[in-house]
Order: sequence, then C-alpha cells, then structure tokens
Amino acid sequence: MQTVRRSTKYTREIGLIMAELGHATNTQIARELRKKFPSVSDTTVHRVTQRLYQDGVFALAPQAKDGAVRYDVTLSQHDHFGCAQCDGLTNMTIPEKYYEALRRKLGSCHITGPLTVYGDCQVCNDEHAKNGSKEGV
Repeated sequence: MQTVRRSTKYTREIGLIMAELGHATNTQIARELRKKFPSVSDTTVHRVTQRLYQDGVFALAPQAKDGAVRYDVTLSQHDHFGCAQCDGLTNMTIPEKYYEALRRKLGSCHITGPLTVYGDCQVCNDEHAKNGSKEGV
C-alpha cells in the first residue's frame, strides 16, 4: 500500500473493507461501512475512495454493470473475469499466448491494457442448474 495523505477512521475502515472485498463500488463500500458507522454519507465515501485512488492505494477495476466506478486493491496489472449475472469480478492472468493470438487477429490494433472476459461464474452456473432442474419437474 502507498502512503495516504490523511488517515481517518473512515480511511482505515474502507481499507479493511477493500482488503476483504478485493473489488467494490462506492455503494458496496458505503453499505459495509454503515455497519460500523451508520451515519456516514455517500459523499464522504466517494471523497475517501477518490483520495485513496489518487494516492495509489486503490486501482480502478472494470466498471460495474450499472456503470459505477469500481475500485481494485490489486495494483499490479492483471486481467479480470466478470460475471454477467451477479456482476462479480475475479482477478486472473490471461497467458501471453492468448494476447499474441488476439494481436494477430486484430492486425494493426494494439492491446494497451488488461482484458476483462465476461461469462457466468460458478455460483451463478450452479444456481442456474439448480433452478433449471426444478423447472422440468
């Protein structure tokens, strides 16, 4: 973690929340933060997360389905798997051979950052299978 300009109770708690969640939007952080600090405002959460991002404590993750900014505690470059159903996000590393295959396919286009692959996570797949098997009964 980088040096933070100012450490407050909210800064510390948001750091703990993000360490647990890995990726989160301000709405998700506020929901968790209000368990300990019920009166914290959305503005305070936004101000703190923006400062932590600017200080290099958080990185930006792919946006949430609703377009919300999502933060990431992993600062090194990495790829993501995003669940199209639950909007969950998982860190992963796509092997270089797949980047090379994409570069060949794209011709003169260049990949300039990490990739996000979307699909359905295991939990959503299991839930779908469970619900799908009940429909036939």
